[in-house]
Amino acid sequence: MRRLPFLGGALALLLLLGGVAAGAAPKAKPADDKARTLRFDVQFSPFHLVDVGGDGEPSLGDYVVFHDLLLTNGKQVGDEGGTCPLVDVEQGLIHCTGTIRLPGGQLTFQGLTTTDPTKQIAITGGTGRYQGAGGEATLVENPDQTGTLTIRLRR
Repeated sequence: MRRLPFLGGALALLLLLGGVAAGAAPKAKPADDKARTLRFDVQFSPFHLVDVGGDGEPSLGDYVVFHDLLLTNGKQVGDEGGTCPLVDVEQGLIHCTGTIRLPGGQLTFQGLTTTDPTKQIAITGGTGRYQGAGGEATLVENPDQTGTLTIRLRR
């Protein structure tokens, strides 16, 4: 495995995936009375691509590794980490999985997405105060390495 810096192969992957147009999102279901919403500002980690093929070109299985900080009112309150392998080069699809670590427990997530700046992911479980959690999250990426994460939990 060869790790590439942001420039070079990573830039090629971004350009390839960035050219994919996302389809219209289906309408959201009505709000759940028992839902709990968590909102965070995100400070994204530097882009890090692992080039599995080793040729500098986007290929099946290449993946991004991330460790981002979660903030509330400018103060770090948690973090998230995970991986996003490229699962379809032609369509620019990536499958992200990861863990959100917060005071009192953790949440796990996964989702099939693209490099579109708005990503919908599923909350698939939790530990501690989040045990048995499920729901969905919306991640919005800004061009300046920041973003927002809105998590809607249902119990």
